[in-house]
Amino acid sequence: MADRLYAELGLSNTREMFKKAMAGGYAIPAYNFNNLEQLQAIIGGCAESRSPVILQVSSGARKYANQTLLRYMAKGAVEMCRKELKSEIPIALHLDHGDTFELCKSCVEYGFSSVMIDGSHHSYEKNVELTAQVVEYAHKYDVTVEGELGVLAGIEDDVKAEVSHYTDPNQVEDFVKKTGVDSLAISIGTSHGAYKFKCKPGEVPPLRFDILDEIEKRLPGFPIVLHGASSVLQEYVAMINQYGGRMENAVGVPEEQLRRAAKSAVCKINIDSDGRLVVTAIVRKMLAENPAEFDPRKYLGAAREELKKMIIAKNTNVLGSAGQG
Repeated sequence: MADRLYAELGLSNTREMFKKAMAGGYAIPAYNFNNLEQLQAIIGGCAESRSPVILQVSSGARKYANQTLLRYMAKGAVEMCRKELKSEIPIALHLDHGDTFELCKSCVEYGFSSVMIDGSHHSYEKNVELTAQVVEYAHKYDVTVEGELGVLAGIEDDVKAEVSHYTDPNQVEDFVKKTGVDSLAISIGTSHGAYKFKCKPGEVPPLRFDILDEIEKRLPGFPIVLHGASSVLQEYVAMINQYGGRMENAVGVPEEQLRRAAKSAVCKINIDSDGRLVVTAIVRKMLAENPAEFDPRKYLGAAREELKKMIIAKNTNVLGSAGQG
């Protein structure tokens, strides 16, 4: 095996994280970040709640933040966690929804400890071929790989789909065997973005736990991942609207459904939209209430602290990962 390129950054891959999560009946939070304040909040919140964490970067975030800067931001986050916060929680750096072999290869070379290759928009055969190619390369550097079967609807960065296609349980054993992936993202009714469901007032968005149960039977002990799992916290949607925003009918996955999923084979739950909502809500509020303010540290600092609070609450009350780091 080649050198673990992520080791010099102080990162871990997800293999041991998932093993412990499955044994303990909780899920590892995978929080997307795009800037310094989000990264500070994620590390601070997870260190304080003693939760392992996956720092998640989409291809859009990689373009926005710059791949070289991201590498050293991740290293700095680990150093801050170890030296200043005195925490030894496991930290992984993961590519979210990589869509090409070249992108996954580049992330491995830049020190990512985990990558996702999303070939779900291809035919089944092409998805298998592409995923296996990424696995063969990434495993040389002990980088863990997440694949995907099924398609999630919604929009998030470069990931767009009009209609969901549930994962077919009849395909999962063959897919895992032929590709060698370390974890599998499935589609059971979650979706990307803040407008996940069209529900009448009082309705609960249905997740297909029957599909999850069947996949668990066919892949006993195998790590499963849920994408599009933000709850779209209504207090922040209301705050955005109160201070000049326009978000109508934004609905997410109920937290009780996520708690149920976290006790199953689902050992990684992705959260992106909730973080965006928190930051946007607080920035809008701060600027509306302080119209003369022009110091970004004031409004971004307040947003960072609120995001940290949300992360601690998620780890403690939803994912069950608090105290597991």
